[in-house]
Amino acid sequence: MPKIIGGSLHEHREQVRARVFDALRNQLYERGFDAITLAGVAAEAGVGRTAIYNHFPDKEHLLVAFVEREAALYVERLREAVEAEPDPVARLATFVRLQLRSLAEHHLPPGSTLASALAPSSYRRIAAHADPITDQLRDILAEATRAGRIAEEDPAIVVPMITAALGARQVVDVPPDKLEDTIASAVRFVLRAVGVKTGDYPK
Repeated sequence: MPKIIGGSLHEHREQVRARVFDALRNQLYERGFDAITLAGVAAEAGVGRTAIYNHFPDKEHLLVAFVEREAALYVERLREAVEAEPDPVARLATFVRLQLRSLAEHHLPPGSTLASALAPSSYRRIAAHADPITDQLRDILAEATRAGRIAEEDPAIVVPMITAALGARQVVDVPPDKLEDTIASAVRFVLRAVGVKTGDYPK
């Protein structure tokens, strides 16, 4: 019988998945999705092949489960940080900063690569995790508009334009000592784009 990690079967399952996700993260960033095998991930995670197949029948299911967990954790962290700011402009600035810091710290294979590597249903599940983040941005902009802090614009235009700007990896591909200044500049750019006056920027 395989050795149980932790004090219960549930804890064992969660710890196995955490180990596997950590190993997958390392290999995604070092090697790319195409080079990954379940056996290789299991070896780095220190779990048996049988154990990993009990959780994930193939690497596509593993990637989807990994993205779902990472996305859920990030969405909650983003929500808490935004809601801690009482001012709508400060909320927008916080949103932009966290999005860019996350982009700088983490990256999955490019979307076009994933789209070709995964089944359409699996890719749609991964892409759907951007929806709560987009909804949060839309809510922030609506709140700032109601408060008269930004000009009223069509969210169907403004939201995707901001989202596209915050997904540009070249913005954050800078030396580490330049990252915070770069992010601050990007925050100012987005605030100007939605009509926030310079003297109204959050400190």
